[in-house]
Amino acid sequence: MRSQMLGFVRPYEEQTGKRVFVEHYAGGINEIRDQVESANVVWDVVDMIESDMLRACDEGLLEDLQGIALPPGKDGTPASQDFVAGSRHKCGVGMIVWATAFAYDNDAFLGKSPSKIADFFDTDRFPGARGIRKDPTVVMEWALIADGVAPADVYQTLETEAGVERAFAVMDKIKPNLQLWNNGREPVRLLRNNDVVMTSVWATTGAVAAEEKGANFSVGWDGRVIEVELFGIPKGSRNLEAAKEFIKFSSSTESLARMASIHPNGPARKSSLALLSDDVLAQLPNNPATGDLTTIKTDVVWWSQHHAALEEKFNAWLVKSARQGAAGTVR
Repeated sequence: MRSQMLGFVRPYEEQTGKRVFVEHYAGGINEIRDQVESANVVWDVVDMIESDMLRACDEGLLEDLQGIALPPGKDGTPASQDFVAGSRHKCGVGMIVWATAFAYDNDAFLGKSPSKIADFFDTDRFPGARGIRKDPTVVMEWALIADGVAPADVYQTLETEAGVERAFAVMDKIKPNLQLWNNGREPVRLLRNNDVVMTSVWATTGAVAAEEKGANFSVGWDGRVIEVELFGIPKGSRNLEAAKEFIKFSSSTESLARMASIHPNGPARKSSLALLSDDVLAQLPNNPATGDLTTIKTDVVWWSQHHAALEEKFNAWLVKSARQGAAGTVR
């Protein structure tokens, strides 16, 4: 929130003389649906994760932004070429690139450092407890890539029963003392408390926490799973043109660079990267210097169709893990 306020909300107010009223939004589309269906739209611009934006768009809850005249990048790149993949949509304009990556204890492996996502599942070379988010997303993609599946083939493979079993077979390797997390800084605490030697983590959270006093862990960027956040406008906004002007300003090269310099979420414009210091770039999930590492853009449409079934299987796998007794614990 602070990075957005200082990155583009306050600068927009200073430039235009208009006041922007900001409210907390907890995600999902229920509040947006309620406003639109009651013809009482009080939000003009909403910062949404891609899956929520797609659902709201499909339900007709968002304005069509295909015709919005976004400015070119500071380097002259047309907006149509400047935004990263997945960050331009009929109902949304990209703002943030974020990711899930893995983090590891710097002293746990006797001078070796894990560098590939396959190392996350290699408990022979890198022994010790692991942490994962309590959700099938990310870890199942990781497991297949660790087993040799090309990123482009991951979702097609997961559509098959054999592919699902293949992923779980790889995940079985990290069952002993598996630790689960749900939000925010939980994986950071797992590392700092020595509950795990390696864990999945929201990349920006991990990269920032790794610089804190007393921290002794690093973030590994190979295999990171990229997601985006976008601006959307609820259908029926009474300030439609003003909302579009705010989006144009806030998604500019300079605005997104200011935001990223305050808190290193990746900017959705490629041209913003040239305005950032090397220290900031090193913490970004879309740092060009890590472009040769394996990266996956999460397929939110695919997950919307398959999440329920895979979540059921994932939870059954967790229960099976917990019942293994001496072989490991899940908590």
